[in-house]
Amino acid sequence: MNAGRPRAAVLFDFGGTLDAPGRPWKERLFALYRGEGVAVTGEEFDPVFYRADDALVGTIPATLSFRDTVHRLVGGVSAGLGVTDDALTARVATRFVDDARDAVAASTPVLSGLARRYRLGLVSNFYGNLENVCDDLGLRALFGAIVDSARVGCVKPDPRIFRRALDEVGVGPGDATFVGDSRPRDMVGARDAGIRHIWLVAGPAQPAPCCPGDRVVRSLGELGEWL
Repeated sequence: MNAGRPRAAVLFDFGGTLDAPGRPWKERLFALYRGEGVAVTGEEFDPVFYRADDALVGTIPATLSFRDTVHRLVGGVSAGLGVTDDALTARVATRFVDDARDAVAASTPVLSGLARRYRLGLVSNFYGNLENVCDDLGLRALFGAIVDSARVGCVKPDPRIFRRALDEVGVGPGDATFVGDSRPRDMVGARDAGIRHIWLVAGPAQPAPCCPGDRVVRSLGELGEWL
């Protein structure tokens, strides 16, 4: 690295990337409800989830914990599905939180290793309390920037939210790589901001990359090979 040149950065999505690599919140919650015997199709579940998700944006305290955030979201989903069994709702939320904490714990050593070599940042479509959630999960100290869409007034794939993170970590787009699980939000947004991007996917399928030369990985542990 040239003297005086800023250290390169790696920017990450949060949900579906750090807390369950390649599996977004909607997909995980759908599986948990189905596992509890709730008879709902994916087509029925999707709009219910999005309504509950949208209802939290900018309406919850910045100090709300990860656990309480998930429980509020799941409460909204259960209401939308007509689920009246409070114990079932609590089980879904608790299982989601426990699984996410396990995934974050598995991700943390990889992130810690990357933090010794790169500036790290988060760029997430979230509810306004992502910094506190990262504190809860023991991630806050690893990231030089945590950009929460509800706090900055724009959402992925808007390139402005990516540029905000670049400004906060102090690098240009040519010195950054973005890692996320969503093609339309993460890959397209990073591309439009001029940032190299790596798509994190789950499962055995091998999707076509967003752009020629892009990388598709199945775990954060693979990143060292491509950064």
